[in-house]
Amino acid sequence: MSKLNSRKDGLNIIIVGGGKIGSTLIEQLYKEGHDITVIDTSAATIQSLTDSYDVMGLVGNGASYTVQMEAGVETADLIIAVTDSDELNLLCCTVAKMVGHCAAIARVRTPDYSREVPYLREKLGLAMVINPEFETAKEISRILSLPSALEVNSFAHGQAEMIKFKIPEGNMIDGRSIADLGKSIIASMVVCVVERGGEVYIPSGNFVVKSGDTLSFIASRKDVVSFLQQIGIPTKHVRDTMIIGGGKAAYYLASSLLHQGISVKIIESNRARSEELSILLPKANVICGDGTDEDLLIEEGIRSTDSFVPLTGSDEENILLTLNAKKISDAKVITKINHLNFKGVVASLELGSVIYPRYLCSEAIVAYVRAKNESRNSNIETLYHLADHRVEALEFEVSEESPVTGTPLYRLNKKDNLLIACINRDGKIIIPSGQDMIEVGDEVTVVTTHSGFRDLQDILA
Repeated sequence: MSKLNSRKDGLNIIIVGGGKIGSTLIEQLYKEGHDITVIDTSAATIQSLTDSYDVMGLVGNGASYTVQMEAGVETADLIIAVTDSDELNLLCCTVAKMVGHCAAIARVRTPDYSREVPYLREKLGLAMVINPEFETAKEISRILSLPSALEVNSFAHGQAEMIKFKIPEGNMIDGRSIADLGKSIIASMVVCVVERGGEVYIPSGNFVVKSGDTLSFIASRKDVVSFLQQIGIPTKHVRDTMIIGGGKAAYYLASSLLHQGISVKIIESNRARSEELSILLPKANVICGDGTDEDLLIEEGIRSTDSFVPLTGSDEENILLTLNAKKISDAKVITKINHLNFKGVVASLELGSVIYPRYLCSEAIVAYVRAKNESRNSNIETLYHLADHRVEALEFEVSEESPVTGTPLYRLNKKDNLLIACINRDGKIIIPSGQDMIEVGDEVTVVTTHSGFRDLQDILA
């Protein structure tokens, strides 16, 4: 991937908390050229991060006025508090807002606080509130709405979706070119990314897809279903879900699914938590038991369930539960993985849909940082990393005229490996042709192998 910016034009960012999300943010924001200071109470964590990246490190309490002053809060552009404590994160942001003039982002996970996000943002002046467990549940719920998909990413305020699926053996689109698909398929859609044998392609019209390819396409919500049905991919929703583990993500997911009329069974080993969930989720069937006990899973109906979601705190348990479910049932399985070690091994297991909570949160923050760092004529609304971070899908809001507006797309001198995939114009989803033009007020989705776009004009060569 190419990189568009250097550290000289980056932001001055303080990150409080060097755990999973904090370290992921440091990795991504450092690559994008920002000056970063990280604060953590663990000297070992700070040592590890400063050894890995050219960042400043401070050992201490991130909510301390003295520590924040030492970290340079007075001249910081942004503070991001992602410790394990909601209260500490909110206090960090409150202190920073009083002392400096920086924007503030807090990680808030507790359901009680999550219900008060609008109030917290307004009263504490927060730019963003991030909840990894809620984002995880939202992502899983999106995939369960279309079980044939490996990933479902939302654009245009939910009116357009990018769907990733694997082309099955013998499917009717095997051996056909992208241009041929466009002519023969009634639905308005565009193929954005093809993954094949470890390689990633932004396909042109003469690219020929094959069975075994993993294909990502974008369309309006109604055309998503229409396209999949035309090529013989099942589109029915799941009727029931079995969730292993009763943590916050399980609570948020169960709440969402029950609201959609989907039956939910939760297996949680801790009796006190099981009883708490039974009260919080009276419509769910909560079982107190060991979710890794195969006999219990069979007794509770794993062989007949439509979907299975292991949400334990252990990546290893989640992976083994997934492999077991795929072996003994036809359920749609979604695996949550917190750590990123042995990604190559995980990929080789062909688990299907895999959710990385740390990336879900970091993408929203990186999108905000890019928009804050560069607001010429457009703002980044949405950012997704695809194909193991080798492709970015970005949604820009066009706020004023620029070199990319008012000109037919075929006449724009665009970078290679780039596709203008979708335009949202006053709620109407347009899959653009070369004759279409970008107008002020549009929301434009761009898919590219380039990294670091901060403005829609970055599409130009």
